[in-house]
Amino acid sequence: MHRVISFFFFFSLQTSAFLQTLYFPPTTGSEWQKTDPKELGWCEDNIQDLENFLAVKETKGYIVLKDGKIVLEKYFGTFTKDSLWYWASAGKTMTAFLVGIAQAEGKLSIDESTSNYLGKGWTSLTEDHENKILIRHQLTMTTGLDDGVVNKDCTLPSCLIRKAEPGTRWAYHNAPYTLLDKVVETAVGKTYNQYFQEKIRNKTGMNGLWIKSGYNNVYVSNLRSMARFGLLLLNKGVWAGNAINQDSTWFRKQIQSSQQLNPSYGYLTWLNGQGRYMLPESQLVFSGSMVSNAPDDMFAALGKNDQKIYVVPSLGLVVVRMGNDGGGPAGINSFDNLFWQKINALTCSSGLAKEETSFSAIFPNPVHSGQPVLLGAEWRDMKELQLLDGSGNLLFSGSGVALQENFSGLQLAFGIYFLAGVDAGGKMRLARWVVLQE
Repeated sequence: MHRVISFFFFFSLQTSAFLQTLYFPPTTGSEWQKTDPKELGWCEDNIQDLENFLAVKETKGYIVLKDGKIVLEKYFGTFTKDSLWYWASAGKTMTAFLVGIAQAEGKLSIDESTSNYLGKGWTSLTEDHENKILIRHQLTMTTGLDDGVVNKDCTLPSCLIRKAEPGTRWAYHNAPYTLLDKVVETAVGKTYNQYFQEKIRNKTGMNGLWIKSGYNNVYVSNLRSMARFGLLLLNKGVWAGNAINQDSTWFRKQIQSSQQLNPSYGYLTWLNGQGRYMLPESQLVFSGSMVSNAPDDMFAALGKNDQKIYVVPSLGLVVVRMGNDGGGPAGINSFDNLFWQKINALTCSSGLAKEETSFSAIFPNPVHSGQPVLLGAEWRDMKELQLLDGSGNLLFSGSGVALQENFSGLQLAFGIYFLAGVDAGGKMRLARWVVLQE
């Protein structure tokens, strides 16, 4: 079941999501412009309810950015804006971004065998089977290596055992991911920390460091650094006009389904609104959106004990959380869903009836540009409806049947769109639709 967001909450956010130039804080110093939550129609009581929830869930700090500016920021207990905390697996998304930079610089290709960079015998597989594992498989959790070993973090050849043909099985397996660090180091001729600092950290004003913890390589920073990376993702890998990755197509690929075994996973990045999803440590496939209360176009960097970077392009939002375990895995009835329930409720109560947005208007939602779509039955029956872009420009006006017949000719670009119409009961209905790049 899709989440329901109040009419007022949605419109208080969407009006500038594609119109307003994003703000980027300076790369040095502590200056960071803010937006008063009252300007977005958010109320103190509802903000307090959100923060009470986060306090109970052992949160250390959280930030909400709107168009790059800080709307909400709070630290709990002795944790401060200068305190450092681990990202856990949320750092995987940064690794994917760094691999993309290395490819753009011609240092590697993700379609090459991992053995080209780690040498022979980095697994316990035969040479032929080992050579079939590509860097792409490491980025997509489809190496075919067995995640059922005693220690799935172990990167020793004896721990890397063949389970399936690469690309035929999705499994959230830390060890093959961790070995991407050595792939990058070999390709660029620098330590992983050196290359990361040069290409991402210093250009965005982040602080922090990759630290070895057992077999794992874990990023540690303050909360605002996590928010800076989220802002970089919101702006498709461009920081204040500076393209951090010169390959403009990489970011689009990183936040699209990387394979169909688990379409809710891109390049080491979690994707919402894909129709089905898998979770770490499970081979079960669940129907629906991974975080049903969150917007369909939300993508995320997610780490152990609920380290979160949520990015919502259609709303210009970045939501970041650091802390201890908030309870439950990603998905239904989890911390993620409860968190988004509180975010969706931030708007002030009103004596006016709140219109609910409908998410059954167009299928699929979101859709990739050029993909066939269907108009929901309740919308096809409407005599008058309008299709508008994110700027409020009218693109179509007419009946639902006419829109269905003429839809393929509209040539809609990447962005957010709206359907507005009157149902059979005379009630005004609004639907949001996200078009992604191909």
